[in-house]
Amino acid sequence: MAFITGEVPFNPDTLPAKVVGIAADVGQHDSGLHQHQMAQLLFAPKGCMTISLEDQQSVLPPTRAAWIPPGINHRAIMRNVVSYRSIYFSPSLYADLNQIAALDRIQILSVNSLLSALIERMAFWSWDMPSQEQSTLLALFWQELQLAKPELLSLPLPKDPRLSTWWQQLEVGHTPPPPLNIMAKNIGASEKTISRIFSRDTGMPYQQWRQQWRLLAAIEFLAEGKSVSATAFLLDFSSDSAFISFFRQHIGETPNQFMR
Repeated sequence: MAFITGEVPFNPDTLPAKVVGIAADVGQHDSGLHQHQMAQLLFAPKGCMTISLEDQQSVLPPTRAAWIPPGINHRAIMRNVVSYRSIYFSPSLYADLNQIAALDRIQILSVNSLLSALIERMAFWSWDMPSQEQSTLLALFWQELQLAKPELLSLPLPKDPRLSTWWQQLEVGHTPPPPLNIMAKNIGASEKTISRIFSRDTGMPYQQWRQQWRLLAAIEFLAEGKSVSATAFLLDFSSDSAFISFFRQHIGETPNQFMR
């Protein structure tokens, strides 16, 4: 195990262990786009991080983890202090676990208290711990991972070059995407063109995409400790009740219920 800071370079592929766990307290940090030869389980018991792929973005509050298979380009972004837990697995370790189909693709998974405790324990394992000493907890971990519920907390990203500058500004400022008419004016294209781009690149109309962006941003703000009122204001909702209604409609729970 290593308890590291965001400034310490780390490459799990250079280590001989089949299971490598790390723990870190990370402030504002951007890992940059990268990949591993090992699979990765990424989890934050405190705080919230954003995981970006080449074609989508996902948010990880403390109730969710990301499973990232080997060879997948990804980028982890932390905007505030995050208690970061990452466990890397050699593919040979789980090659015979065919019953867990999720292992061959990236997934955002719900984390219950038992899985959270297992991740915490494994993140602090010694890297030279004999495999036979890991076997019991590993078996329980794979069982809980198989039972973990997939969550739809992802946002497909538009690829059209006309939107590249707009998207970069949106990422840096972390401000809500504007309504379609203002968006079209800012880009210098018609509303019809913007709608066609989003439907083609993301599979959803711009308004639906905008609402999904606001939902993921709401989860991130709440996980960072912002109040319902502050989150509603930052995301341009007309009132707290309008935000709560929006959140319940998409998640099935109120913001406070979801975070508990």
